[in-house]
Amino acid sequence: MWIDSHCHLDFFPPPDIKMALQSAKISQVTHIIIPSVSPENIERVIAVANQDDALSYALGFHPMYIDQIKEADILRLSDCVKNSLPIAIGEIGIDLFVKNDNIQQQEYFFIAQLKLAIEYDLPVILHTRNAADIVLKHLRRHKVRGGIAHAFNGSLQQAHQFIDLGFKLGFGGAMTYPRAKHIQRLAKELPIEAIVLETDSPDMPPSWLEKNIQNQPKELDKIGLFLAQLRGLDPIKMANSIRENTLQVLPGLVKLCT
Repeated sequence: MWIDSHCHLDFFPPPDIKMALQSAKISQVTHIIIPSVSPENIERVIAVANQDDALSYALGFHPMYIDQIKEADILRLSDCVKNSLPIAIGEIGIDLFVKNDNIQQQEYFFIAQLKLAIEYDLPVILHTRNAADIVLKHLRRHKVRGGIAHAFNGSLQQAHQFIDLGFKLGFGGAMTYPRAKHIQRLAKELPIEAIVLETDSPDMPPSWLEKNIQNQPKELDKIGLFLAQLRGLDPIKMANSIRENTLQVLPGLVKLCT
């Protein structure tokens, strides 16, 4: 029923991966997408995803790892995309939350990866923390086939700009906190057709998890129920709608999830 559109399952210790996948299936999470973040974890992401038909992967370099990236890594990424057929390019984007002086480098490699997405006709999975306007600027210049703005926390106006460019907006555990009024407003007011769900596990735990409890894909079921209550919708009907949204924006999933 549920598709976890963003989960770093490769970050889990190997013994925990099988258990996390089993518990996810019990909680009606039927498919999980694993994005890479750096040259160092591409092979592991692919290896983990190949363990089960319920797993797919995206390939890309996260902006927080950009200081590690060299031009040769883009060439290697291109070869990996060509030879392994991921469902998207990601996790890519810009991050201005952490203050640093590498914004030009972030933009350079973001553009390089957008060009790869265009070359291979793949959607992208975006990281846009405190950087939605810059990301949108580059998306207007480099016309990819849409994708997902992961962990969206921008303005309502920015949300509609992403939607107009063919993107869905990812929401997860962050919206379940009582103080998360802005994210809740977005999740409630945006068209349901624009929303996908994610856990970003093991990061971004929902409000009900204690600090020593690991966030896992199984939590997506409760996150979905939270969203259904927030919007006053039937959970099963909403789950089906969000599933269709995910399949629409990531068409490579269709043959894997039907």
